[in-house]
Amino acid sequence: MRFRQRATAGLATLLLPLAGLVGLASPAHAADSATATYSKTQDWGTGFEGKWTVKNTGTTAISSWTIQWDFPSGTSVTSAWDADVTSSGNHWTAKNKSWNGALAAGASVSFGFNGAGSGSPSNCTLNGGSCDGGTTVPGDNPPSAAGTPTASSVTDTSVKLSWSAATDDKGVKNYDVLRGGSKVATVTTTSYTDTGLTAGTDYSYTVQARDTADQTGPVSGAVAVHTTGGGTTDPPPTGKNVKLGYFTEWGIYGRNYQVKNLVTSGSAAKITHINYAFGNVTNGQCAIGDSYADYDKAFTADQSVSGVADTWDQPLRGNFNQLRELKAKYPNIKILWSFGGWTWSGGFAQAAANPAAFAQSCYNLVEDPRWADVFDGIDIDWEYPNSCGLSCDTSGAASYKNLMQALRAKFGSNNLVTAATTADGTSGGKIDAADYGGASQYVDWYNVMSYDFFGAFAAQGPTAPHSPLTSYSGIPTPGFTTADAIAKFKSKGVPASKLLIGIGFYGRGWTGVTQSAPGGTATGPAAGTYEQGIEDYKVLKTSCPSTGLVAGTAYAYCGNNWWSYDTPATIGTKMSWAKSQGLGGAFFWEFSGDTSNGELVGAINSGLS
Repeated sequence: MRFRQRATAGLATLLLPLAGLVGLASPAHAADSATATYSKTQDWGTGFEGKWTVKNTGTTAISSWTIQWDFPSGTSVTSAWDADVTSSGNHWTAKNKSWNGALAAGASVSFGFNGAGSGSPSNCTLNGGSCDGGTTVPGDNPPSAAGTPTASSVTDTSVKLSWSAATDDKGVKNYDVLRGGSKVATVTTTSYTDTGLTAGTDYSYTVQARDTADQTGPVSGAVAVHTTGGGTTDPPPTGKNVKLGYFTEWGIYGRNYQVKNLVTSGSAAKITHINYAFGNVTNGQCAIGDSYADYDKAFTADQSVSGVADTWDQPLRGNFNQLRELKAKYPNIKILWSFGGWTWSGGFAQAAANPAAFAQSCYNLVEDPRWADVFDGIDIDWEYPNSCGLSCDTSGAASYKNLMQALRAKFGSNNLVTAATTADGTSGGKIDAADYGGASQYVDWYNVMSYDFFGAFAAQGPTAPHSPLTSYSGIPTPGFTTADAIAKFKSKGVPASKLLIGIGFYGRGWTGVTQSAPGGTATGPAAGTYEQGIEDYKVLKTSCPSTGLVAGTAYAYCGNNWWSYDTPATIGTKMSWAKSQGLGGAFFWEFSGDTSNGELVGAINSGLS
């Protein structure tokens, strides 16, 4: 699977002037009309990322703000953004910038910082008063987490929820009840009956306590509820008609492709599964790939699946919350979190040394209570076990089977465990390098990456289709075809129903080409929007339309450029072939390469129906 380089989201980090404590200006407004709350947004062991949020809870504007707090010895701020931060020993002061000090009634603003150590702030004051808006200094603590709700009296349209109380040093005022991460009610008791639900539908509930100063505690664990009636929302039977697409976490940046685009394109109604790419693999563990994109970025109303803008204090934002909203709208869709990819596969070697510990780390991350209801399993994209991709692995032929066995043991039978695999069908090639046959008993299916066989990584050519279905006269490397890969997997004992054919929603191309037929020489990769030698189908279909067919896929010769890519017609051919082979379905890389009306997804759906 390709993992394209992207720019890091967020604001530039500023170095702190760690000077002496700056004297406070007079408070711009009484402390009981504003609150300051702290959260740790990332933690990498030796350091962390923290965030303070100031909210004007009064009825008149605030012109400036200053937060002070203490860190224990050994914990410090190393850099910050959107505030001027100074220190005197273990005492820290943050003052607003010139452009973010004014807060209208009800408005809020946040600033962030990177820190060293592991301590938490204490003795917080805001404009000289309590950070929670109370009358005492330094103020009270936020409430604890409430107990994970339990569900009872489940009907077609309602469910009763009950939970154990949270605690707070000044008293709990009420509880927010969250369905799929969105607040549906605020109650003063420890139970609530949610009504107006849809029969035969999956829901997820959490609760969050508020204290008398309106501080919120951590979100509770989640309880899954399936309403009665309405048939079943179980996933399609394993290996039967799977229609899976990859959604990239970084696509929301330069490509501006949001989860909502799955809805507006019509694609969400035509798929069964989504792989969210990618989680990182590092230090022998599964890890967050991009925390900002995954669960922190706030989406506006026009970017959101639900049509409702994210708020500063909601428990979950980012792509994860958008995927949660998508599942609420399309409850048949199952979502897997994919780990690795071309860039992050180097971490699998260490993971393979202790498969049980790796599986436990992945389970802990995928089943984190903040987003456990979003994911239905895990996908492993190891490029490549006991072979070479961006880096080379020498963990041995058995390591892949051992890893998959550990993942299945940990995730159990109620979660999906899948993997993206090489499509190298050559003798002694990448399929032969690992025990894919032995590992197949532990996976629900393999996503066979039957694309990227040829491309301008061989800068002078010969030109060749990057996703040939079958062999043809003059193919540069015999065995580099979809048919050869599928046949090789079957010979290893992998059931056909556990093999998905792969489709690339992009083309690969060369420039400096003088012949239209495959096999020509070139001077280098053709220009691409994001990467040389690669272009999205949605661009190529009009900029360089298909001029011929070879080995079940299309090619195009325009000017001195030569491209190969799949079209709705060639996808139809490949889907017919997949059905004739008894394959479990198809997958594609990735959604943003398709047209705005999802014509390639539509071709996969029609071809497998």
